[in-house]
Amino acid sequence: MAGFDNVNDQGHELDWDDEITKDSTEFSLLQPGKYPFKVKTWNRGQYNGGAKLPACKMCELEIIVWDPQTGDETLIKHRLYLHSKTEGLLSQFFVSIGLKKHGETLKMQWNKVTGATGICKVYIDEYTGNDGEKHKANKIKSFCDPEKADNTTMASQAPTAPAQPQANGFGGFESWN
Repeated sequence: MAGFDNVNDQGHELDWDDEITKDSTEFSLLQPGKYPFKVKTWNRGQYNGGAKLPACKMCELEIIVWDPQTGDETLIKHRLYLHSKTEGLLSQFFVSIGLKKHGETLKMQWNKVTGATGICKVYIDEYTGNDGEKHKANKIKSFCDPEKADNTTMASQAPTAPAQPQANGFGGFESWN
């Protein structure tokens, strides 16, 4: 899959007697580092509260992170909490997708989030699942400021295949092949 080809593919419901041909795909675990991303979808949610943050609205993002070196795409689910304690993290996200500038007030424009691009810092989360087994998953540590994002420190360097998107100055992409 070359850089975000299937971002808008919502799929379709199958009927009980439909034929299927697609094999399962291997889970791709990205190494820690900076990667280009594109927001696939987002949904409104409600956080019930916990020890560090009281109940509040939350945005549940589905983010496709792309490794330019391998062409692998990984879907990472990420939550943004709509609370004054996390206002800096909300600002970081909106700055990373180019909708907010430092020092300026922003009315959050959720209608512009789907399809937005930027660069994020990914890490590997290790946890014990309900099955008692140890698992690993990619998570987003932070979103990078496009004006400060040093693309030379990205985990993977420039795309190697001509069909892959070309990075623009904001860490997003100018073309989608």
